[in-house]
Amino acid sequence: MRVTEDGPPPPRVPDSTLADTVVERLVAAYASAADPVTADAMRAYMKDVAPFLGLKTPVRRALSRTVEAGLPRPSEADCAAVALRCWELPEREYHYFAVDYLRRHVRRCSSGFLPVTRHLVTAVSWWDTVDLLAAHVVGALVAADPALTAEMDRWSADDDKWLVRTALLHQLRFKERTDAERLFGYCLRQSGHPDFFVRKAIGWALREYAKTDPDAVRDFVAREGGRFAPLSVREALKNIGA
Repeated sequence: MRVTEDGPPPPRVPDSTLADTVVERLVAAYASAADPVTADAMRAYMKDVAPFLGLKTPVRRALSRTVEAGLPRPSEADCAAVALRCWELPEREYHYFAVDYLRRHVRRCSSGFLPVTRHLVTAVSWWDTVDLLAAHVVGALVAADPALTAEMDRWSADDDKWLVRTALLHQLRFKERTDAERLFGYCLRQSGHPDFFVRKAIGWALREYAKTDPDAVRDFVAREGGRFAPLSVREALKNIGA
């Protein structure tokens, strides 16, 4: 498990009868449908970030519906328990289930849930889970409690590239509610970052905001573009031109 070495310890897994049921059903359903040949291909495609069961997305989602059938809506503690227990399981599909579960139920979580998402972002980190957590879970928590922007400020300057990527991407779905000054500030803060995933995230975040305010993005890139990697500039201007 890849965890930020200097970060906080993993959150405690809350006691949850609902999580007990979900995880028991989940393991039984997913394991019974495992496909080792597909699993090898998926693991290779995802650069060996984790082992896979070999469940293609339509199959996995159909199984997930059977897992959740008839169960009550979770509390915040249930959400934390489900996510953290799924993250303790090695196969990546369990992590995907956790992300989907949180996306559906994030409105039942308070700002106090952010440390759980931090752990999910920094443990077994790769774009396939980080990006969805950033846009749909972290973003939703910040939108519900703007005081969390202070934590995003800290993440945007962290040594962990996945926290940086999350901070850059957490406003992807904000549209007119985007804090453009903060977005541009994060991009400038990391303009010289050497990692591909951060440079790509800068361009992606700017490109998404350009759907709302293309002139602002165009002007920002015209003014500051020399500070960014060509990849970031290309991504930012992909749909609006120079």
